[in-house]
Amino acid sequence: MKEIETQIKECLPRLKRHIFFKVSDSYEAEEILQETLIASHESFPFFKGKSSFFTWLCAIANHEIADFYRKKKIKTFLFSRLPWLENLVSEALGPEQELLKKEFEQEIRKTLLSLCEGYREVLRLKYYQGLKVIEIAKSLNESTKAIESRLGRARKAFAEAFVANSS
Repeated sequence: MKEIETQIKECLPRLKRHIFFKVSDSYEAEEILQETLIASHESFPFFKGKSSFFTWLCAIANHEIADFYRKKKIKTFLFSRLPWLENLVSEALGPEQELLKKEFEQEIRKTLLSLCEGYREVLRLKYYQGLKVIEIAKSLNESTKAIESRLGRARKAFAEAFVANSS
């Protein structure tokens, strides 16, 4: 393991520049750098030397950058698809991370409470009670087009509020 540590020390300034060039936020870049270093330690036994060590590290960093942004964007995606939110969260977190799940649910509740009553109501009827748009329209005495429109605006507002509260 001394070999990898020596090589990483030699490449670290260049690797850091590589990541910071691709990621503008310094906190996020530092997180990605740490993930890259961990992944490189885990993957070192598979390094065949077909490329330079630095190129290999940059490839790992590029994968970590892509993973970071994929995870960041998934929040917006999840909330545009709220019917499956509970299943996805429970599968992704697993039973050993129940505390994280509860914190996540609290963030959802807090975000819902930050929305106006009209948006909260249609989101609750659609995703918590499982009503169809036509059923919501009948219960609220409005047209289905009006409910579809409000639901779209509510989902967008929820996603934006959640991301704003999380960052």
